[in-house]
Amino acid sequence: MKTLKFAAAATSVALFASACENLTPGENAAVFGTAAGLATGIPLGVTGVRPSVAIPVTAGAVALAAAGSYIIAKEQASIRQRQVAEQRARLYMARIEKQQAEEKARQTASARKAAKAKSRYIAVQTEKSPASQGKASVMVFDTQTNQVVGNNVYDVSAAPQVGQTAKFDTYSAQYVGTGA
Repeated sequence: MKTLKFAAAATSVALFASACENLTPGENAAVFGTAAGLATGIPLGVTGVRPSVAIPVTAGAVALAAAGSYIIAKEQASIRQRQVAEQRARLYMARIEKQQAEEKARQTASARKAAKAKSRYIAVQTEKSPASQGKASVMVFDTQTNQVVGNNVYDVSAAPQVGQTAKFDTYSAQYVGTGA
């Protein structure tokens, strides 16, 4: 009975916290990291899983939830932000196509096939809005349709490393910075 009451209280707190839209990325990380820790640690502890297993699993859930919620805040793009993102993405795509054309003559067929297996989506840095709280603002660009995906700007607290893949909503995009 105590476990049920505690789980219900933890769920209520998590639902309440998820309704708070005005939290900073750091506050979101704290709320969702705590909720993930409770949601993972309580069932493991109640079922008798050894602490040597339960603690690392719970810590991993906390880190994953906190990192995911700390990285991204989302807002609607301005016309200028969209223009800058498209320009930088096209600049990046032109540079990559030029490099691929130069390398194509030197590569074998298998190497050409591996070079084509690039990410469909790229995350490109755009101008920050005045309300931005993060280090960078990025938009997702579809390399197959040659267009920005949606009208969302993702405010990131720390930009990923250039070449690193990051998750933006449902898109896994390779971060290319400014495209230069």
